[in-house]
This record gives sequence, C-alpha cells and structure tokens, in this order.
Amino acid sequence: MNIDFPPPSSGIYNNAGSSRQLVNYMEHEDMERIANGDFAESFFNLADDGIYKSDVIQKIDANIGQLMKTDAKFYAIHVSPSATELAQMGKIEKEQSDSMKRYIREVFIPAYAQNFNKGLDANGILFYGKIHFNRERSDKASFMHCHLIVSRKDQSNKKKLSPLTNHRNTKQGAIKGGFDRKNLFQQAESGFDKLFVYQRDLQETFVYCNTMKNGSIDEKLEMQEQYLSSDTTIDFGREQNPLVKSYDEVGNIASVLGSLMTLDSQGDYDEGLAEYLKLHKKKKKKNTGISR
Repeated sequence: MNIDFPPPSSGIYNNAGSSRQLVNYMEHEDMERIANGDFAESFFNLADDGIYKSDVIQKIDANIGQLMKTDAKFYAIHVSPSATELAQMGKIEKEQSDSMKRYIREVFIPAYAQNFNKGLDANGILFYGKIHFNRERSDKASFMHCHLIVSRKDQSNKKKLSPLTNHRNTKQGAIKGGFDRKNLFQQAESGFDKLFVYQRDLQETFVYCNTMKNGSIDEKLEMQEQYLSSDTTIDFGREQNPLVKSYDEVGNIASVLGSLMTLDSQGDYDEGLAEYLKLHKKKKKKNTGISR
C-alpha cells in the first residue's frame, strides 16, 4: 500500500485558503465516468456515503479555529493499493471501492488518529474521501486509489494536527504529541493484511522496502539473502515476525512525501529489481535437492 502526503503548493494542493480547489479536483473524473455509463463514487467520511461536494467544502473551510491566514487549513493524502492488493480487495470496481472505503474507515483513519499521540480516535478526525478509478502511470495499468482531504483541526476544532511535522510523541515544549509516520505505514500495512486476509510477500513489506531504499549495503544484502533463501510469504499475524521486530532498527523513513522504494514519478516500485529477485529465487529453488 503506497501512502503519500502531497506537499503544499500554489496549485491544487494550496492548503492555506479554501479547500474548494482541491475538492473540485477530487471530483474531476466523475463526469467522464458518468458519460461513459460507469458509476462514480461520491464523497464519504467515517460514517456516511453520498456526501455533497458543497458540504465537504463548507465543513473543511469552517473548521479553522485559531489558525492564522497563512497556516495550513487541511492536508491531502493519497492511498494507493498495489495490483496484487487490489485483486484481494475485489474482482470488480464496486467491490474494490467498497473495500477501499472499509479500509479507510476501519484501518487507516484510526491509525492516523492514534499516531498524533494526542488521545484521539477515528471519531476525532474530520476528513472526506473520494475514490478514483483512473490513474495515468506511464505505460503501466491504471489502478483504483483514494484521495483524502483531512482538516488541520480535529472535530472539536481545538487540536492542531499536522501529518508533516517531524515531532514524534513529544512531552515538553510548544508542540505536544507530533506524528509518527513510520508507525502509520506499518499499521496501515498490517491492518490491510488482517482485514483482507492478505498473505504479503517479503518484498512487499515496509521493512523490506525501507531497507532497500535507506539501509546500508550490508543491510540490503542481508535483506536480499533473506528473500532469496526463505519462505517470504508474511501472513496477517506477522507482528510476531522477527523482521517486524527489527523494523525499528532500520532507521527513520527518509521522507513521507516520497515513496519507500526506488520509485518512478508515479510511485511505482522498481519492477526490474523485483523481477530479478523472483527469477533468482526460482533458480535457487530449482537447484536445491539431494545429490547422488
């Protein structure tokens, strides 16, 4: 599962003013789908579907108590499953979109709230989601994904929440709490596996991806050897797996704004490396046996 936080900009991700521009963008593919006879998902939140765009804009723009004119008022989040994850979520678009909404409500938003370390649960997060079905990814297939717009303030309009802060569970100083992005990625992954009973290959795991991007040469070689020499399917009970226990030793994630592996401009992992590892793993298995 690829999760990224687009940085604020002067374009659609300008979050210092009204949310209208971003919300309009989130709805941009609907007319084309409807014209083609395809169904389009409306906005949703933790409890409701079928939310009007005007309601999204009004609620986000009104929840800005004590924020300065130039302060961020909201944040955008992209949640994009891989092809294999998407296949586990359903066979047709409606099944997949229903599964995505369930995942956002039951896994992602609760984990998002928890990782601010401010005593929040999912009900404390003001957010709206929009499912997109088309995504240009160079010459690769398009996949369903989800856009989220999340208020800077919690539902009570009292607590400031920033997923881009570098503070993590601070106890003293002007900023209390922070945001643990690394833990969010791990929880989002394990939560997906539990929810959809997904058996995750080692090279799909956060610890593998983070090591291959940010680890030392020795750590990368050790991880590759582990992939080539062992049963690499990680089931949804993998919290007890020693790979996950060693996760904290890998180091901080380089950037929440980028991806976790060697990526192209649209967030794809290095398929050449993945194919190389699979090929060599097959060769190694083929050569094992008892010599006579």
